[in-house]
Amino acid sequence: MRTGLQCLAIAAALIGTLGASPVHGGDSDAEIVKACLEILAHGPRPLAKERAKRFEGKVSFDAVARCRGGENAVAARGTPWVDWSNYWATADKSSRSEKSDGTLLPIPPLLRHLLDRNTRGLDGSLMDLEYQRMELIKFNLFDNKTYQQYVSGRGSGLDRREGPLLKVWREMRLPPEHPNFRDVRADDGSQQCKGPLVRFRTLTGICNDIDNPAMGSVGQLFGRNAQFESTYPELGLDPLAKNRHGDRLALLKPDPQVISRKLFTRDQTGMPNCNQGHGAGADSDCAYKKAPFFNVIAAYWIQFMTHDWFNHMQDARNDTRIMSNLGCASERVNNVEQPMTPARAAELGCRPDDKMEAALIAEKGAPGTFKVDGKSAMKRSPGTSRNLNTAWWDASQIYGYDDTSRRRMRRDPADPAKLQLVNAHTGAAGDALGYLPEFGAACAPGTSATGCDPIRPEWAGQEAVANPDNWSIGMSFLHTVFVREHNIIVNEFRKLKRDNPDADSGLRDPEQPAQKITYAQVTDDQLFEIARLIVAAEIAKIHTIEWTPQLLYDEPLYTAMNSNWSGLFRDNPLASEVTKRIVAKLARSNDAKLHTQLYSAFAAGPGIFGTGSDRAYPQEIMAGVNHFGVPFNFPEEFISVYRLHPLVPDMIEFRDLIDPNKIAKHVPVIDTFRAKATAKMREGGLSNWALSFGRQRLGLLELRNHPQFLQNLDLRPRLDTTIDIAALDIIRDREHGVPRFNEFRRQIGLRQLTSFDDFVDHSLPAESAALKQQQDIAKTLREVYGQHKCDDRKVITAAQRMIVRQATVLREAETKPVTDCLGHPDGSMVDNVEDVDITVGFLGEPVRPHGYAISETQFQIFIINASRRLFSDRFFTSSFRPEFYTQFGVDWVMNNGPDGTKMEDGTPNGHEQEVLPMKRVLLRTMPELKDELKSVINAFDPWARNRGEYYTLDWKPRAGADNDPAFAKQ
Repeated sequence: MRTGLQCLAIAAALIGTLGASPVHGGDSDAEIVKACLEILAHGPRPLAKERAKRFEGKVSFDAVARCRGGENAVAARGTPWVDWSNYWATADKSSRSEKSDGTLLPIPPLLRHLLDRNTRGLDGSLMDLEYQRMELIKFNLFDNKTYQQYVSGRGSGLDRREGPLLKVWREMRLPPEHPNFRDVRADDGSQQCKGPLVRFRTLTGICNDIDNPAMGSVGQLFGRNAQFESTYPELGLDPLAKNRHGDRLALLKPDPQVISRKLFTRDQTGMPNCNQGHGAGADSDCAYKKAPFFNVIAAYWIQFMTHDWFNHMQDARNDTRIMSNLGCASERVNNVEQPMTPARAAELGCRPDDKMEAALIAEKGAPGTFKVDGKSAMKRSPGTSRNLNTAWWDASQIYGYDDTSRRRMRRDPADPAKLQLVNAHTGAAGDALGYLPEFGAACAPGTSATGCDPIRPEWAGQEAVANPDNWSIGMSFLHTVFVREHNIIVNEFRKLKRDNPDADSGLRDPEQPAQKITYAQVTDDQLFEIARLIVAAEIAKIHTIEWTPQLLYDEPLYTAMNSNWSGLFRDNPLASEVTKRIVAKLARSNDAKLHTQLYSAFAAGPGIFGTGSDRAYPQEIMAGVNHFGVPFNFPEEFISVYRLHPLVPDMIEFRDLIDPNKIAKHVPVIDTFRAKATAKMREGGLSNWALSFGRQRLGLLELRNHPQFLQNLDLRPRLDTTIDIAALDIIRDREHGVPRFNEFRRQIGLRQLTSFDDFVDHSLPAESAALKQQQDIAKTLREVYGQHKCDDRKVITAAQRMIVRQATVLREAETKPVTDCLGHPDGSMVDNVEDVDITVGFLGEPVRPHGYAISETQFQIFIINASRRLFSDRFFTSSFRPEFYTQFGVDWVMNNGPDGTKMEDGTPNGHEQEVLPMKRVLLRTMPELKDELKSVINAFDPWARNRGEYYTLDWKPRAGADNDPAFAKQ
């Protein structure tokens, strides 16, 4: 939006003032202004009409980069990495320009502001990000049930609908055997949800979309963000995949345990007390590469989220088939694969006798094809799997996702509106509001008896929650916090009910929409569901405007994520209202481009949250939803980019609020798993664990930074084996057919790599330790994945073309097909960069935008899915309204609590900043943290760090934390 205004301002100010002579290198004011004129002359970049001509995060010609970031931005154009991170003001203070190009010209002050370099850099970055999102929506939505309809449309003549305009699918109906089949069936054979199924979130996720009852519910197939032909490359079903990989790939080829040991293991040489993460006493410590701007709460937060979003397993179990070979079987030596000897296995630390259940696969075999533009396309991926959780952001990890998980959740027997908490009475800080109860006796297998818990043997002694798998002290912490929050919501609602019993709550029954429901009339069961709606919305808000802007710590993402939630024009009611009306019209448009790509762009104006909520109730409760022609579920690739185990430290630096600056002891994370978490939580106290997690830095998401204890994890009693979780991550991605890293980048609109040397940032100083580490990683990648003699006749992808000559204002770029030689001479030895597994690739990316804890490849998948999970959920769009949440609930979510919006002192990073929702939740659930959190702006930033000026990543203490020993470590 603002970039368009800038263009008009620049045109008015500069046309006739400066000549449009060719721009040459340099960073002078005149050259930069001329570069901006070239952009005007060329006009805005059109959206790509075909996959191979996408944006790729790289601007079309030098003038665009120079206008937005000067010579630094131009210099980075030849790398594979996105351009926008080199624009002005997109990093720390050093990226900001003190000059404004408007000061050279006799123009009004308003236009001078629009010509400010920093504004132009930020707006250019937001424009690049929006182009990426629009093209991702256009090219990267693949549903395993409905893809042919998306491509070919449906109907004929006047009844024909283009695929992106489709809103209802037969494939999203409930089957006849579903217990709610009769509740949704209409006389004409269609299905529509009504009555109680519409009023609140349902247990299994049905009826979020009232016309597609099964969408997002338990058991639906995962989608894809990559073409089906690019999945399962080892099968060789697609000729391009065969050209790309030859016969080099298989489930265990290259060997996953060898990859894990050579490329993932943390170097803890010289730390004998670390003991592979198990420790050897209270003073044990373990080295790991640390992120200066992200704390351990953030690491556990994402596990808490994934427990809500997706699950490949049926009640914590995969297939009944056991894989008795998980690698440690062969190793490439001098570019030749050779069997692993027992001595070599012992030297590497891998184990040939590891075993694990095979992945659950829903469908295998030939996927069937159809014709599109004269070419054959697969109808689905060669293999599919089911999401055995609800796909909605509905806090199902707390409230359950099926009958079994709901039985594990504990409602308070004395107050059915609340969740059960018990007081451990340990005397530790944070006891007052209680802890989660523990599981009782396990039900006999195959029974549904009362008075017992439907749990797996390994869960015995854990806290009772709906999703207790992979339980840890971090899960115990976050579940306890949000169960406390649920109960606080209930208490606050009841205060309002007591003081204003006859006031209109705002709640409505969809079958009697005109009938007012007073606070006194809200039942305990309704209050329970209202509290669930509020908690789920709080969690979504925390993730969107608090966790993610700290994960991606720079100004473009702060602006993007806040506009994603509340709008780019949240401080300009008129502009917000105008764009809101435009979005409403685009939603009803019969033009596929308007309904999808432009809808996405204009929604940044008013924000996604609450879209359409002023439409009539209950007839228009879907008015704010947009699925972009594809039923919502998470894609397999989204699960893959959430493989974030390097975030986890080996040891928790445990602290006590009595002396926050002292590390009292080091607690091995491995000693806080399963039932041990329950004992540790009660022993330490919730607030002391909050302090410990809040102050400690988490691990960097890089190669050679995986916890060793996860490479040697004892699975008993589940299986009598030890397992390498890092190797298993690789195996699971291969089982689910995720494309390998380089083709994956091409599929999602990012520039490909052409050798292992691209995993080196050649701009680093020649003698720097970081450069030497990256060079060693490139050497190891070559050892592990190998090389081959290339054949330039073999085309390896249709998703991207290789640039032969760059575009200029006067000419288009020249491209050619990407071949097996990746631009190298025919017949030369080239790196097998095409074979690199996705996790290896994204952890190995040497260049990232400033403040990014994740790689740009991971982020690209977030761009599309972070928006879709809001766009598609009516409880975040048109059903975010008092008729569902009550006015009390709407106000709570919007104001981050019951007592109105609170503001931080000062202007952190240049913004007037509300006290963010996670900080407010922590203060409500643990009031004793008040002094500790006083100086904290974002609860996921290390609590004792000096946040400094404009997105600094410095590791320096704030006032009062100078004696904290964590700051003696780098």
